[in-house]
Amino acid sequence: MQRAPNGTKRHDFTVIFREGRKHRYLFCAGFCKRTWDGGPGGERGTGEMPSVAVKLYSVFFKFLLKHRLQNHSQSPLDDDSSFGVTTRPEESVAAANPSFTDGVATKDIHIDPFTSLSVRIFLPETCLAASDSDSKLQARARIKASARSSNPDSSHSSINDHNSLHRRNSYGPSTSSKSAANLAEQIRRSSYGGSAEAESLASKQETGPYGGYSPSLDNNRRSSRKLPVLLQFHGGGFVASSKDSSANDFFCRRIVKLCDVIVIAVGYRLAPENRYPAAFDDGLKALHWLAKQVNLAECGKSLLSKRADGSDIQRSDIHRHIVDIGASMVEPWLAAHGDPTRCVLLGVSCGANIADYVARKAVEAGKLLDPVKVVAQVLMYPFFIGSVPTHSEIKLANSYFYDKAMCILAWKLFLPEEEFSLDHPAANPLIPGREPPLKYMPPTLTVVAEHDWMRDRAIAYSEELRKVNVDAPVLEYKDAVHEFATLDMLLRTPQAQACAEDIAIWVKKYISLRGHEFSY
Repeated sequence: MQRAPNGTKRHDFTVIFREGRKHRYLFCAGFCKRTWDGGPGGERGTGEMPSVAVKLYSVFFKFLLKHRLQNHSQSPLDDDSSFGVTTRPEESVAAANPSFTDGVATKDIHIDPFTSLSVRIFLPETCLAASDSDSKLQARARIKASARSSNPDSSHSSINDHNSLHRRNSYGPSTSSKSAANLAEQIRRSSYGGSAEAESLASKQETGPYGGYSPSLDNNRRSSRKLPVLLQFHGGGFVASSKDSSANDFFCRRIVKLCDVIVIAVGYRLAPENRYPAAFDDGLKALHWLAKQVNLAECGKSLLSKRADGSDIQRSDIHRHIVDIGASMVEPWLAAHGDPTRCVLLGVSCGANIADYVARKAVEAGKLLDPVKVVAQVLMYPFFIGSVPTHSEIKLANSYFYDKAMCILAWKLFLPEEEFSLDHPAANPLIPGREPPLKYMPPTLTVVAEHDWMRDRAIAYSEELRKVNVDAPVLEYKDAVHEFATLDMLLRTPQAQACAEDIAIWVKKYISLRGHEFSY
């Protein structure tokens, strides 16, 4: 038992991770500090981060960022630029790939005809997994196959039993012409979580002109696995980065695999072409678009069942009716695999400000967003600021990558000139009179870095949430810098991986169908 700086008691214990590197958690009233004790060879010990390479890259990064911000502030803007931009020419982007080449399929969708608002959907291959009953039948088949493999006389009956199993569950072909080797290969492939039917469907779609995964929405087929949905908002100070940048694509893929969720990365409009509240409105539009997709999917399911007079409905009629209902077509990935009742918001840097705004609006909307329910949010080193400086804002004003002067310039580019204030509701979450009351906010995980000048205000916001009994823990990473888990140079560091794992542990408390079985 140790004492925290404010005199309160805290517990100190060590957790061993799979790479042999030890991490210490220091808990104090919902606050968790993570430090590195070093690995087997003493690498990455406390005090060795930020490294010399990170410090040098930070100098180069700040020089480029300052140059770009100044260019944006001096460039003339089109008076009629409501359509906006969601990426910059100098941005390194990752192309969308709708097939499961690395376990995650992606696609880009333009969701607003009046603006450049778009999303990138990240779909994990685990959505093809068989149901629990299917998995049990496959397990029995594997046990029976292994038991009979030593008896040559039973090989023929084993094949027939497997074929019968396939016929009963519609996993694959029911003919007896399949060899035992091919049958074993089918069972082996199904053991990874995907049914043979789903895998054959995916392979069929990938060989067609589309070249990507396209699920069937037919109710007569076996129901697909439903996954939670995570809305992600990238960082970049409201003026840079994008949903499809190489760094954001890598980070979203990591979250998809660790959390086993569908990630929707929102490409909101950037400043100064579109100032406040454009980015915040785009975040809310993305949430409403998700709700609209759910309603369109439900309409499609009802049309698929039967006509009112009992006659079968044609697929062409389904598409025609869906077009009549709304301007958007139903998104098949979300319709087949998305579970909007388990929706999580995740914001990175300035994206955390957007996520917090969207969470507030979701609370205000209440049942109007049904069936979409925001069950939790994650704020990663939020882009908070205020007119009265905190201790970290004074001490770390010239910190790594994003110093305070450049961030203030970014706020000047984002906020309208007549509204500019460091205590603007978009910038300072602690100003009085904000609605709705904090006690109605969803559970909120806040991630902060030791060498980030914005850390104290993020911690203070989390403390205010805990005062009204909102589950709002704070994870502080020692020797870390702003965007240590999402910046392109730092994405592959042990801290970035550990941060994503910690987020997954906490998020699973609220997206698990079996209750709060995951916790610290």
